[in-house]
Amino acid sequence: MITQANPKVTEPWPVRMLLIAAALAFLGIVLVVPLATIVSSGLAKGWAAYWAAVSEPDARAAVKLTAIAAAISVPFNLVFGIAASWAIAKFDFAGKKLLTTLIDLPFTVSPVISGLIFVLLFGAQGALGPLLARYDIKILFAVPGIVLATTFVTFPYVARSLIPLMQVQGNDQEEAALTLGAGGWRTFWHVTLPNIKWGLLYGVILLNARAMGEFGAVSVVSGHIRGLTNTIPLHVEILYNEYQFVGAFAMASILTVLAVVTLVVKTYVQWRTRKSGEG
Repeated sequence: MITQANPKVTEPWPVRMLLIAAALAFLGIVLVVPLATIVSSGLAKGWAAYWAAVSEPDARAAVKLTAIAAAISVPFNLVFGIAASWAIAKFDFAGKKLLTTLIDLPFTVSPVISGLIFVLLFGAQGALGPLLARYDIKILFAVPGIVLATTFVTFPYVARSLIPLMQVQGNDQEEAALTLGAGGWRTFWHVTLPNIKWGLLYGVILLNARAMGEFGAVSVVSGHIRGLTNTIPLHVEILYNEYQFVGAFAMASILTVLAVVTLVVKTYVQWRTRKSGEG
């Protein structure tokens, strides 16, 4: 049975059925079929070949580096997202519009350009290249460069999840807590954080998913060194270019499973966020 979300909408049921069928068909063609093809292609030569592909040393190194990049970039962006959203939603200050605009920068700039920014900064001919070389500090083609690129392209996610939520909630509860003698940290921990926890978790889920799947910026700064600077997406690209299709699709299936798990968790958190807002 099809019910109307908005009772003012009066389209006849054939139109609604047609729109729903078109949406489901589109999702099936562009989403479900490709994802199923990735998993089935990874298993084309059986579980033994699949396991051999995902457990060989280069694959394990790629999984480890992907996890490291996400484990470092997520906490950094979590702290930045909370601080930036708190400042933007709760205070008026000079440069507020500029900060709000800059937060969206990674959404509007190509990930490849983001990677090139770090090449211009830390490359041998870059602004900081000679200084880094003098102290034998390596950023590009090493783990620090991959972490920096991942952090850069993912930093808006938490802030963009929290800013509208905090703006809707306003300052009344925080002001009441401060009036009753609570300090800033206590007010945040006992008043603000419980109100934003589901929105915060929603942003962290999106942030982590993007961090683990990032390709463009990481590709520019990694150097594609097998077993050292390849994340899962880069390892998939190399295997595919070498016509090792089972290995490529087996590794890609790991990202596919992560994406599906992320989607399920995200849907649950979205539902809890909506319920929290209604409460």
